[in-house]
Amino acid sequence: MSQGLLDAKNDGKREKDPHGVSRRTFLKFGATVGAAAGGGLLLGFSLPAASQDQASRKSVIGGDGVETPQDGVFAPNAFVQIDRTGKVSLVIPKVEMGQGVYTSIPMLIAEELEVPLDSVTIDHAPPDAKLFTDPLLGGQLTGGSTSIRYAWEPMRRAGATARVLLVSAAAQQWQVDPATCHAQAGKVVHPDSNRSIAYGDLVDAAAKLPVPQNVQLKNPKDFKLVGTGAKRLDSPEKVDGTAVFGLDVRVPDMVYAAIATCPVFGGTLAGVDDTNARKIPGVRQVVKFDNGVAVIGDHTWAVKRGVQALEITWNEGAGARISMKQIVDDLANAAQRTGAVARKDGDVNSGFSSAKTRVDAVYQQPFLAHATMEPVNCTVHVRPDGCDVWLGTQVPTRIVDAAVAVTGLPAQKIAVHNHLLGGGFGRRLEFDMATQALKIGRQLGVPVKVVWTREEDIQHDMYRPYYYDRISAGLDANGKPVAWQHRIVGSSILARFAPPAFKNGLDPDAVEVASDLPYDLPNQLIDYVRQEPHAVPTAFWRGVGPTRGTFVVESFVDELAAQAKIDPVKYRRDLLGKSPRARNVLDVATQAAGWGSAMPQGQGRGVSVMHAFGSFLAMVVDVAIDKGEVAVRRVVCAVDCGMVVNPDTVEAQIQGGVIFAITAALYSEITIRDGRVEQNNFTDYRMLRIDQTPPIDVHIVRSTEAPGGIGEPGTAALAPALTNAIFAATGKRIRQLPVGNQLQTA
Repeated sequence: MSQGLLDAKNDGKREKDPHGVSRRTFLKFGATVGAAAGGGLLLGFSLPAASQDQASRKSVIGGDGVETPQDGVFAPNAFVQIDRTGKVSLVIPKVEMGQGVYTSIPMLIAEELEVPLDSVTIDHAPPDAKLFTDPLLGGQLTGGSTSIRYAWEPMRRAGATARVLLVSAAAQQWQVDPATCHAQAGKVVHPDSNRSIAYGDLVDAAAKLPVPQNVQLKNPKDFKLVGTGAKRLDSPEKVDGTAVFGLDVRVPDMVYAAIATCPVFGGTLAGVDDTNARKIPGVRQVVKFDNGVAVIGDHTWAVKRGVQALEITWNEGAGARISMKQIVDDLANAAQRTGAVARKDGDVNSGFSSAKTRVDAVYQQPFLAHATMEPVNCTVHVRPDGCDVWLGTQVPTRIVDAAVAVTGLPAQKIAVHNHLLGGGFGRRLEFDMATQALKIGRQLGVPVKVVWTREEDIQHDMYRPYYYDRISAGLDANGKPVAWQHRIVGSSILARFAPPAFKNGLDPDAVEVASDLPYDLPNQLIDYVRQEPHAVPTAFWRGVGPTRGTFVVESFVDELAAQAKIDPVKYRRDLLGKSPRARNVLDVATQAAGWGSAMPQGQGRGVSVMHAFGSFLAMVVDVAIDKGEVAVRRVVCAVDCGMVVNPDTVEAQIQGGVIFAITAALYSEITIRDGRVEQNNFTDYRMLRIDQTPPIDVHIVRSTEAPGGIGEPGTAALAPALTNAIFAATGKRIRQLPVGNQLQTA
């Protein structure tokens, strides 16, 4: 998912939410303190929700009327609890899907609280938009590479506040000045008297103290844990198999379901003959829903065989006429229309008039599936008096909404049990799998686990949109751009996912990166034309706006460098004078990659620069071409993501993002014929193999800026560096992905 609503530039500009409130306002900290059930210290802290009126917000910093959670007045969006054993529990509304937040966020608490990292545990937050809204995204969801940006100040302040309370409690007990005490390794220490008390022995007294105001956070130079390579807290249970993902859920009396959904977009079920399916041992029954059939049974193998034995008739409807040619033709025609203006600087027409050379290009990027390694799944138990839902989701509150819509039960009767995610990438920002499982479950009365096959997953995904970009530049006599025009045409995800964000015909996500380039361009016009692909559903896909935008922009900048006969790195450096962070990562990456050294015949080296998610990246890719097949030999990345919590996580996220992006750039494409997705498994929706994975060198630039996002930037920056390397090797410019199709048809 892309965080298209946030201006994440750190070059002296304030970050703003869609309501025009500064990020500094959102990061005001509100805290409450009280006794935990069973004894202990319960500390609540909050980020004001995007919908709150600024005047009504209450913050402990100003001491303006904050009350305890028990009074029911102050509604925090997360809690820190320290029990009498000294165990620190952190409940947060961010989910772990491999990105490492269940280690990095505890590091923030542990740093300020002065406790060992392994003494902090995390629990999934229950669905509650009032308590757990992320103001950077406007809801309780995980995406947009925002988790650490969201947590950076409030989590540290929560830990610091708890530490001050515990020190104050110890000082009162000893009757000494709190300034003569300090926290250390889960204890309060008084060096002058050589005394110490464990946190667990102080929590009851600390819970009775007033919340301190204006707590001082640590100076980053004093960090002991933040900035170090901490081991993942969730690794042991993932290695020994005790970790519970949605696919691992087992509940008493549970049955299994396999499904067959209409293969045509928008089609419905006409009829089914289930005679043969019911004869299969282990099959219990067959249930119907609006656009499909489910076979219910004792185990997965039985229900899978049962689905294969069904004889189904579909009402295909108008969707059966949809084809790729129609979709692309519609996009090309839409590209002739004037769009909603995302950015307008200077006079583009005058710039083109004065230009010595004009360069025009059309770039196209295909539909993409998510193909998460954990298959889509959802377990439900629908009863007359309540409903339980077990799954891994990025949007727990939307799962509640789906259950209310299907069952008719009130929200307070819906329990969502969230689990680890075996890959999200935006797929689990959607709730279609829950809606389907609920439609099946309400006909059964017993718990049912619905697991999609890989074929169902790929053919009934919600896809990264097909994008069609028209881009032009006018160059002066020295090859420098004096005019820049970029029209983005494609589906609007935000118009469906967050309608208030889609204003005046403009989708902020679709134009992200394209509308805020780090380059010095005096005359530019960027606009957006919404063109929906008929019934094909579209959704976020590991950084939609920055991923699509960076491919087009960085490929086109390379075209301009070639037109001007200037080295691509020098060309970029000359345009990055106003963005020192972008130029710095470019220098770090190219120096580490040995830019300028000779390449063997049939090999090439390409580069890209990106600013998105509050981070700056430069990437250099080496490729070798053999008979139309591309082998990526090496990837070098320099990243400035501000202050780093866990460098091991940053490196891992860049590496994972690069692998994900190589797969997409070289192979991935969803095509539509007769209203159906043509691909159905990894046989024709190809994945990068381990022996094809190149060395990926990550260079983290030290920075004192606030943290930027890191989950999606590695994916977003890769494709143009790869295609620019192909151009360097072959002289062929890749303007349409995936790469394989273009080289094999050359």
